[in-house]
Amino acid sequence: MSDVRHVLVLPDRDAAQEAAEALGERFGVAEEPRIVRDALAGEDDAEDAQWLVVLADEENRLDAAALDEFAAEWDGWREEP
Repeated sequence: MSDVRHVLVLPDRDAAQEAAEALGERFGVAEEPRIVRDALAGEDDAEDAQWLVVLADEENRLDAAALDEFAAEWDGWREEP
């Protein structure tokens, strides 16, 4: 079994929370996406902080292009697994 995880990088917490909910609905994922604050953004850079939505894809069945499109709808992007 593969341990593939897709990471969507979003500009703020609200967008990350809304995108995580929409991700589950649109792609019918079994495991709810996790939201994580970018560890590289320090407290002094709160305005520049990015939020990560981490989505497990153990069966490697999610289409990367569709995830890229989805992330762009939220002014974010997808990092390669």
